[in-house]
Amino acid sequence: MTEQRLAQDPRRRIPRTDDLLALPEVAAARSRLSETVLREAVRRAQERARSGQIAPDDVAPALVADLAARSATSLRPVLNATGVVVHTNLGRAPLSEAAVQALVTASGYVDVELDLASGVRSRRGAGTRAALLAALPEAEDALVVNNGAAALVLATTALGSGREVIVSRGEFVEIGAGFRLPDLIASTGARLREVGTTNRTHLADYADAVGPDTGCLLKVHPSNFRVSGFTAAVPVAGLRDLALERGVPLVVDVGSGLLRHDPALPQEPDLASALADGADVVIASGDKLLGGPQAGLLLGRAEVIQRLARHPLARAVRADKLTLAALEATLIGGPAPVARSLHADPGRLRERTETLARDLAGARGGDVTVVPHDGRVGGGGASGVPLPGWAVRLPEAVAPLLRAGDPAVLPRVHDGACLVDLRCVPEPRDEALTAAVRAALDALSGDS
Repeated sequence: MTEQRLAQDPRRRIPRTDDLLALPEVAAARSRLSETVLREAVRRAQERARSGQIAPDDVAPALVADLAARSATSLRPVLNATGVVVHTNLGRAPLSEAAVQALVTASGYVDVELDLASGVRSRRGAGTRAALLAALPEAEDALVVNNGAAALVLATTALGSGREVIVSRGEFVEIGAGFRLPDLIASTGARLREVGTTNRTHLADYADAVGPDTGCLLKVHPSNFRVSGFTAAVPVAGLRDLALERGVPLVVDVGSGLLRHDPALPQEPDLASALADGADVVIASGDKLLGGPQAGLLLGRAEVIQRLARHPLARAVRADKLTLAALEATLIGGPAPVARSLHADPGRLRERTETLARDLAGARGGDVTVVPHDGRVGGGGASGVPLPGWAVRLPEAVAPLLRAGDPAVLPRVHDGACLVDLRCVPEPRDEALTAAVRAALDALSGDS
């Protein structure tokens, strides 16, 4: 009787592991997934059958479907419908088509540090350096490291370790994840010399602080906050003469990587102006307003940049070949998505938004209206500067459904509503966005 029951047990019909691993679809998946991942998928499909969730005959189809949906990365593409252009939680700047292609090229063997003509070692990332200097001829030399914080740490370490770094109290910024400027500088072994007050710092404050132990003057753009009212700050040009007179380097961190003045962002400092005003070193991020990959840019006087490049820390924070390739392509390729989003035509934005609203008119999940909506630069850039535009207003309950959808859509939740702003959504993706919103509205109606 026991043998008869075992023979009738449907679990005995669950396919063997080696038979499942031999399936053509599994063999094809080996080019993109490891053997460990494949075996775990097989085990998971078999376990579903053992627990009665699926029939034994459905194990192979379930495995194939699982592998087809499986990616080698846990990161999911997201349609940014927040209106925030440089969205830190979404990876900041989306790359241009040229930069994406450059990443593919650089993924194999490339001449990142080799002169193919002579066959000898060459300067690392020479093409990226040339592209930076072509974009900013005000600079004599350039250096790329792995992010903006690393650029600041390298500069203050090479110029100020064991000495004083003079900075205004009004420029004591805190960047993402709780990292604070004073802590970053202290980690380099430099001593922070604070001058002025939170709201007012004068040239005399810097002059009184400069002495034999001064390593450099540091000016930092407080990009993620704004102090208004009774304020005073010394511009770069105002510090230049003092730096020359006292023989100390002037380091300027402009933050968000704007190459040149942009009338749409009138208060945002740019690299070209800081260099023209006399900075010895200008620091910026590559993955914000420049619209490139995460990188720290250092440009300025050749003597000072070479001093930084020779410091041992430069080796620890150097940029990899993928960053160098994507940054070069960002500089010499077509317009980056960040630039297109910042300068999106309000009229065209309204047309696209109204089209989305009309296409959703028959959805079952609630009222759909078009409302004015100001986008933002984000990423700590141009704090408080509105980017006038439009959004589709939906019930707040739609937001989590959009985030969980395919494609995932991140809207803005504000004032009891879900706002879908098309500023940062590539126009060719409008149909996919419409389908995602309609599916979320339908799901909301079905749950209610």
